[in-house]
Amino acid sequence: MSSIIKVNTVQDQDGNNIINENANVITVGDAGDTVAVAGNVVKTNAVQAADAGNLISQSGTTITLGASGDTINIASGATLVGGGIEWQSSIITAATHTAVSGEGYWIDTTSNACTITLPAAPAVGDQIIFTDYARKWGTNAVTINQNSKKFQGFTSPNPIYDTAGQSVDIVYSGATQGWIPNSDDDVTFETSQAYDAEYLLVAGGGSGGSGDGAGAGAGGHLTNFGGTAIGLTPSATYTITVGGGGAAVGSPGVKVKGNDGDDSTVLGTGVSLTAVGGGGGGASIGAPGYDGGDGGSGGGGGNSGGTGGSGTVGQGNDGGDNGAGGGGAGAVGTTPNGGAGLSNSITGSAVTRAGGGGRFVAPGSSSGSGGSGGGSSGASSPSGRSGAGSTNTGGGSGGGDNGGSGNGGSGVVILSMADADYSGTTTGSPTVATGVSGKTVLTFNASGSYTA
Repeated sequence: MSSIIKVNTVQDQDGNNIINENANVITVGDAGDTVAVAGNVVKTNAVQAADAGNLISQSGTTITLGASGDTINIASGATLVGGGIEWQSSIITAATHTAVSGEGYWIDTTSNACTITLPAAPAVGDQIIFTDYARKWGTNAVTINQNSKKFQGFTSPNPIYDTAGQSVDIVYSGATQGWIPNSDDDVTFETSQAYDAEYLLVAGGGSGGSGDGAGAGAGGHLTNFGGTAIGLTPSATYTITVGGGGAAVGSPGVKVKGNDGDDSTVLGTGVSLTAVGGGGGGASIGAPGYDGGDGGSGGGGGNSGGTGGSGTVGQGNDGGDNGAGGGGAGAVGTTPNGGAGLSNSITGSAVTRAGGGGRFVAPGSSSGSGGSGGGSSGASSPSGRSGAGSTNTGGGSGGGDNGGSGNGGSGVVILSMADADYSGTTTGSPTVATGVSGKTVLTFNASGSYTA
């Protein structure tokens, strides 16, 4: 025989409700209690909050978390497995489309190329997937408009996907690196993303004048070290030209202006850099080239009224007037000394380059000294030739008298990039130093190339 016990309330020994029925509402536990269901299955079509709003509900085979306007939070450290991408039923055939985070797209470029614009304000973890619907991306490519956000750390150029059958899965990582591909298949056919590099270019220094000659100007000193980096495009080849110093001048008794130095350049995809060769030093009155030559730094003007040559803004300084030294990267030429060069630490240690040459001074007085950074002094005697500018410094040579002047110093080109970016492909046998504060430094003492 079975029995049924009928009650409206079940209480514990302290008089607290365990189960209570009021009309058709059954309450399990009191406020503040923890209700545990051990080892059983609870079956329901809806779980509601105290205000009767649905927390979890089911209608047919659709399960809904939260109600309209709710925010669904995933606890810190938790992992959401499965789902996340809502594939769109419409096939994209238009020339442009604005993507929405969390969506997947079939893109059909049979009739035309397509540009996909990424969201303007993505959040970390946002994901988007694009897939070649008709295997036509090889004919009409898909371009990603980054919408001012970074893609793998760069705001340009926009990535281009042009391989048939590609799928692109990207996730937003934050402002530093921006969108990063989870997978994007054959990356060799994408538009490459440039990487940062620093540079120092020093052009060849000029040669001093002959016949009571003035000092020559230093080669131009051009650098972005410590400033805004340039972008080197992977697989692009950059041609490096190291400027030679101006050739020595002067046969016995001949008065003539010194020769200008040669430019140093870096030329390649997205990069065009030129350091201007130093100006030759002027000679005494009555000589061809009485005034100093213009250049990276200007050559000194000849004795008895010659005007110093002009330097190039951002690269060097003017030569002095009326029998003076040539300009240097750090200072103008004076009477009788060459202008000082500039110090740069792109190689990991401070080196001064691009000093101007000193002028020749007649016996009884000391000839002018060369500026720091490879400039040479004027000749020590009427019959002696002045010293040459130092090799690979772009220093100007000093002025000479009857014995003529020496050569200007050759220039140098230095590139620096992150160790991880260095390709290892060069010509011209540059000196390669790795691990310089996390960077690889290429020093070209002669012309060559670098393939990024």
